[in-house]
Amino acid sequence: MKQQTQLARLGLFDAKVPRYTSYPTAPQFAGGVGASDHAAWIERLPEDGHISLYLHVPFCRRLCWFCACRTQGTTTLSPVAAYVETLKDELALLKRHLPRGVKLSRLHWGGGTPTLLSPEMMAELIAAIRDVADLAEGAEFSVEIDPNEVDGARLDVLVAGGMNRASIGVQDFDPEIQETIGRPQGFDVTRAAVDMIRERGVASLNADILFGLPHQSRARITDTVQKLLSFAPDRVALYGYAHVPWMAKRQQLIPSDALPTPAERLDLFETARRLFVWDGYDEIGIDHFAQPSDGLSIARKEGRLRRNFQGYTDDTAEALIGVGASSISKFPQGYTQNASGTSAHTAAVRDGRFSTARGHVFSEDDRLRARLIEAVMCDFRIDAAEILAGHEIGRTALFDWFERINREFETMLEVTEDGLFVPPVARPLTRMIARSFDAYDLSKAGHSSAI
Repeated sequence: MKQQTQLARLGLFDAKVPRYTSYPTAPQFAGGVGASDHAAWIERLPEDGHISLYLHVPFCRRLCWFCACRTQGTTTLSPVAAYVETLKDELALLKRHLPRGVKLSRLHWGGGTPTLLSPEMMAELIAAIRDVADLAEGAEFSVEIDPNEVDGARLDVLVAGGMNRASIGVQDFDPEIQETIGRPQGFDVTRAAVDMIRERGVASLNADILFGLPHQSRARITDTVQKLLSFAPDRVALYGYAHVPWMAKRQQLIPSDALPTPAERLDLFETARRLFVWDGYDEIGIDHFAQPSDGLSIARKEGRLRRNFQGYTDDTAEALIGVGASSISKFPQGYTQNASGTSAHTAAVRDGRFSTARGHVFSEDDRLRARLIEAVMCDFRIDAAEILAGHEIGRTALFDWFERINREFETMLEVTEDGLFVPPVARPLTRMIARSFDAYDLSKAGHSSAI
């Protein structure tokens, strides 16, 4: 109770802060970065290097009410087929600019619902991607899979194409909660999808669940976690539901009076967290859990854990290139984002150019703050020696910064000669601590609850 009182006093239950999957965060992207920059930054990548490739499919058969992603519903495959042709053209455009010998260390299909594609569409996309770049040795090819939108034929194509990690969205198994968030997905349906994935020898399984959903209670989230653990996933993302109906209009269908309070959200997270830890999972950052043999666990132990738009990652590729409407790319020079609408994106690609609509060019200050934020989010510590060696800041200025932030949080943090450390008691505040290193105005961005 004493800890909750202090956390409340520090503003945890009222704050709205970014998730910091990037820095600067996407709301800070602006015009002035266009298709020519995107093309030039691709061309400057080193020959024979490694990149990550993200492919975005924004279509869904149904629009889940809880989701705030950029998606659009469809009852037929005709718009999906047209979009696949655009993706193939965009991949061909990427090939023309990509230096020789580049390989993929990571390939991820997200959405939306990538498994909405027919087996034939999937095979065409895999062939188009392979024509751009081969998978590197030890590469990871992951696909977001909707258990309601997958079958053996589609899984066969994905596995033949090299998929070795599947990611399943669960959210919650309770029928009342599923009905309230517009996501009916029975346990048996999910179990069948998991069995099909395992039967095909896919090495790794991810799962996503949410806390903070309407009608959620300790008992209900306990039941969901225990059912999820019966699948023995390699890693789990335990995300806080972001209720932002002013941004995602479909969330207006979710009754706000059924949502847990911020203090109850923290209790729901702690309930689930303890269950994963008791079952032998390692804690990864603020909201992921992984089996000790998983790549994320190994990266955390070796100090190689990083943060990107999919959350935590062990990928160390120099660039992440996003393909598809609204996709974001990260280069050493900065970020670029494709046009959000499929029509605008398609028009640009048909015109023979990338659809880059906005972005951000990194300053040296951005690079410094990005690394400080990433270190807090990934490791709960900032190694002063690393920062001083890699960035333009003096020791006195860096430690003055640490001390100032520690005072902001009532000295709950630890500042030693080695740097800054976030002890377990202060870790619910991690995103707020990260915000203290953020130089941008966050007042108009509409971020989600800090817990």
